[in-house]
Formats: sequence, structure tokens, C-alpha cells
Amino acid sequence: MSAELSLYRRGRQSNFPEYFMQSVEIKAIDNNDFDIWLPLWKGYQRFYEVDIPESVSLNTWARFLDPVEPMHAARAMVGDQALGLAHSIYHRSSWTTGDYCYLQDLFVAPDARGNGIGRALIEHVYDDAKRRGASRVHWLTHESKHNGMQLYDRIAARSGFIQYRKLFA
Repeated sequence: MSAELSLYRRGRQSNFPEYFMQSVEIKAIDNNDFDIWLPLWKGYQRFYEVDIPESVSLNTWARFLDPVEPMHAARAMVGDQALGLAHSIYHRSSWTTGDYCYLQDLFVAPDARGNGIGRALIEHVYDDAKRRGASRVHWLTHESKHNGMQLYDRIAARSGFIQYRKLFA
């Protein structure tokens, strides 16, 4: 499934690269997309100041390609530029008979933010979740991510829940 969104905003003064006069194409990743996905995945890790081991990243990539796994990935392309990614995981719920969709990772390249790519990626996840019969898409964000939350507040409702976690080695 793919979606296109025009990124050109009439009358907007912008210092963004020329590719923003084109459309963004959101597509599920396929076996040939590793070299597109990996730099975005590493950019995501830099953004969140984490260093995920290569073995985990390779395992994650394999899961995206395994049709039995409930994990999915999509990429945002403008022309030949890879500008964003979204990772989602489908999981059971004790509250419904269908699955929920957890939007685990969302990343847009720093020079591409504020131009609709994050929204297009989320809308792609929404469309995929509807197609798969999920009753909910949900995600977490860090409280310091104010720019992202401006978008999220426009396209989703805050649940009011607070996350607790216990980490195991």
C-alpha cells in the first residue's frame, strides 16, 4: 500500500531542499530496502541517543520481512531521497477480539521535519491498521518531544496513561 502527499506549501518561505516541491511516497519496506532503511534507523538511534547492537538491528530487519511476524516497517521517499520510517507491531488485547497496532518507531530526517512526512507515515500506519482489522493505533513519545506532540495532538487523542517499566538485563 502506498500513499502520496504533496509537500509543497503555497506561500511558505522555506529553506528546505528542492525535493520538497515533489510528493512523498509511503510504502511498506521490502527485501531490497535494507540500504534505504539502515541510515534512517541509525538516525533514529542518534535522535534518541541509543546504540542498538547490530545483531538486534539485523534481527529486527528479518522480522519485518517475515510474514509470520506481527512487525512491519514503512519508508517515506521523496524522489530518490529516503526521509522517514515507521515501525509498527500488532498485538492482542484483552479488551477486543481484534488486534491493536503499536506504532513503535517514527523518524523523519532532521532537514525534512515540518513538511508532512511524519503525518504521512502515521496515516500510512492508520490505513494499514484499518485494513488489518485493528481497532486502535497507539504510541508513546518522550515528554520533551514538543514538536512531535504538536502533530500528535492534531491527529490522535492523548490517553492520559503514564508508562511504567522494569528493565531486565
